[in-house]
Amino acid sequence: MDWGPASATPPRAAATPWTARGYASGKEDYLRRLRKIEGQIRGLQKMIEADTWCPDVVTQVASATRALQEVAVGLVSDHLGHCVIQAVHSSPAEGDQALAEATGAIRQVVRL
Repeated sequence: MDWGPASATPPRAAATPWTARGYASGKEDYLRRLRKIEGQIRGLQKMIEADTWCPDVVTQVASATRALQEVAVGLVSDHLGHCVIQAVHSSPAEGDQALAEATGAIRQVVRL
């Protein structure tokens, strides 16, 4: 299915009560990683408040950015390994839609 230009993204698939998300098995790990990133962001705020030397702040921004990128890559990987495979096995149409959604997600990660 063609979703048009690079700025277009496919519609989100509705969650059904019986469908677990691809990241469900690693949910606690994702939450732990995001809490750590949240702490990094709070640390960045404190660095700015304390007038920390710019290159040190930029280094910490880069670190937080990489951590978020790793979360995004993990989520895309989980989506491919669970949701897309499940959709492909379900039907060609669902497989096409899931691949289009995955492409949109990858497009978002690449834009980071």
